[in-house]
Amino acid sequence: METQKKPIIIGIAGGSGSGKTTIAMEIYNRFKRKHNDRILKITQDSYYKCNDNLSMTERSKINYDHPDAFDMKLLAHQLNSLINHHAIEMPIYDFTQHTRSKETTHVEPADIILLEGILTLFDKQLRNLMDIKIYVDTDDDIRFIRRLKRDTQERGRSVDSVISQYLATVKPMYHQFIEPTKRYADIIIPEGGENNVAIDMLTTKINAVLS
Repeated sequence: METQKKPIIIGIAGGSGSGKTTIAMEIYNRFKRKHNDRILKITQDSYYKCNDNLSMTERSKINYDHPDAFDMKLLAHQLNSLINHHAIEMPIYDFTQHTRSKETTHVEPADIILLEGILTLFDKQLRNLMDIKIYVDTDDDIRFIRRLKRDTQERGRSVDSVISQYLATVKPMYHQFIEPTKRYADIIIPEGGENNVAIDMLTTKINAVLS
């Protein structure tokens, strides 16, 4: 009986507004068109901890840019399941309620797994599962402007609330926890999703591994 190959795990990290999601989606869409079920994208945001034991006031005060906000053990466990060709029930995080939804998403294994999030390179157990580690490096000012536009236009936030959160948690957590993970990266991509050369190189590399 033929042994199934281990999936290629690609971790994509970077600060909020760096362009990591754009890169992940671009790679995903390119391979989805060609290989259909051979690629899977997982966002670390799905693995925020369940906060059912906290009041709504307490939940709203959680620092969501801190590593402790994530259920890293569950993420590593489910990633291991996918590596061993077992389907998972991926959690769904309800950002309006600041806790995990009762529903889950059924996810089948795939040949390529993209794991994208601000702290995907923070946890050693997760890093050890990855074949390619990517860090998207974008200037603080650009990241802040992108976040401000997104949160005011797409999430109905006020300018003042976005600025307050950025100064209180987003910026300090970036410099304390996220930016230092750059040293673990195999590839550092400047300017995020606008770097088509880097995306083309990654696509070529993944194609070579697949073939």
